Amino acid sequence: MRLGTSSPLKHTSPEEWAQNQIKLGCATVNFPLNALDSEEKIIAYKEAAYKAGLTIAEVGIWRNALAADPAEREANIDYSVRQLKLADFLGARCAVNVAGAFGPKWDGGYKENFTANAWKETVKMVQTIIDRADVKNTYFTLEPMPWMIPTGPKEYLKLIDMVARDRFAVHLDIINMINSADRYFGADEFIEECIDLLGPKIKSCHIKDVHLSESYTIRLEECGPGDGEFPLRHYVEKLDALDPDMPVILEHLNTDEEYLKYLGYLKEELHGLYKTF
Repeated sequence: MRLGTSSPLKHTSPEEWAQNQIKLGCATVNFPLNALDSEEKIIAYKEAAYKAGLTIAEVGIWRNALAADPAEREANIDYSVRQLKLADFLGARCAVNVAGAFGPKWDGGYKENFTANAWKETVKMVQTIIDRADVKNTYFTLEPMPWMIPTGPKEYLKLIDMVARDRFAVHLDIINMINSADRYFGADEFIEECIDLLGPKIKSCHIKDVHLSESYTIRLEECGPGDGEFPLRHYVEKLDALDPDMPVILEHLNTDEEYLKYLGYLKEELHGLYKTF
């Protein structure tokens, strides 16, 4: 597999950005620009990545394409299309978003997120973005979430069937799906289920950890790798067996120093599994 981070780290040029990743032992990157940046700048970063031998794992979207306000929803769908086209131009593994929320917080949890209408509108949104972008070299993906569809591999399979588009694939954030005691305590079995059901469609993955608090009621807290109890090496072994070029991206840390700290832990924990240059 190819280890990477969601942080571009401090840098002053595309070449320094790419070399910083190589020095860390990374072999894949999240693209640090978006479709609103200049074509010249986008090309410079693309060329720097490929000259360094880095694959581009993801182009992020991170906007609510199901927003209640029609103008906001249209603008966010337009942006999603542009980001997916950017991923296609870059040859990125995927463009990724969350499904979206039916409430004021763009990624929030609401009862309406699980209605029949939520399924219908999510399917329509995904189809619209893929059809308008008409990509050939990448995939549109949705990151699973604890409180919006898809919350697990069976829901993701259902969504794939309903969308019925070849360019719809899977972004696997397995920690986001650890939303119950069964999945927390049965993590090894849950890893197997995700790989068995979604394997051929997985294009990129996130890596972090989860900790069960002793406070009532059940409280599952996302945390940095090694600060929780999730079987990270088993997770990555399965991903590597599935695809030796699978991107595994460290995310949701606050500073470059934290990224360096937890990346160091992963390099020790995953010794022998990740590609280096």
